[in-house]
Amino acid sequence: MAENAQAPRDPRALAGFIDHTILKAEASRAEVARHCDEALAHGFASVCVNAVHAAFVAGRLAGSPVKTCVVIGFPLGAGGAAAKAAEAALAIAAGAQEIDMVLDIGALIEGDLARCRSDLAAVRAATTGTVLKVILETCLLTDAQKEAACRLSREIGADFVKTSTGFSTGGATVADIALMRRVVGPAMGVKASGGVRDAATAWAMIDAGATRIGASASLAIVGGAAPATAGY
Repeated sequence: MAENAQAPRDPRALAGFIDHTILKAEASRAEVARHCDEALAHGFASVCVNAVHAAFVAGRLAGSPVKTCVVIGFPLGAGGAAAKAAEAALAIAAGAQEIDMVLDIGALIEGDLARCRSDLAAVRAATTGTVLKVILETCLLTDAQKEAACRLSREIGADFVKTSTGFSTGGATVADIALMRRVVGPAMGVKASGGVRDAATAWAMIDAGATRIGASASLAIVGGAAPATAGY
């Protein structure tokens, strides 16, 4: 090995960074249960699901350190602030410990930062005491818009900014993670999601500033096996 070469890193060390994710519309309760059991076995940070599964996941993970994470306003972010706030409150009542919300992408792109901020603030008010991650959908944004979204998320007291839903035209990039980390500073979380499908990519995101990884290929990431199919 060359003197300056980095020693290989154990992919199993990535488990605590991962939100083990199943957000497809056709997800069965059996698949969701399997994701919970995989998260418990590997020590993933959370299981991330649609709200219909919140109570089931919270029950299955009860007493464990694995969190129940629920997406809100997903995947378009266009349901309106009041609807998102209500959805978030219902998810928390059902057992969600973390909320991943899609911001008002259209307002951001239009430059209506007041509307975008109101959207974020409504959900933050409904999630007091609960971890809130703001999904930017970076593939649709310019760098200036990404920076604005990060600033707004920081101002309203979000806990994380997150790259992507995994349902649009692209996912996480190292460049976007570095940009987001630069804007939010060291205190906020940064989540890389969308297209993170192996350990090398996960480590690259972490090296760029990510503190959480959203993935459906979680087992491949921590085990080194090739993922079976494309996905989140």
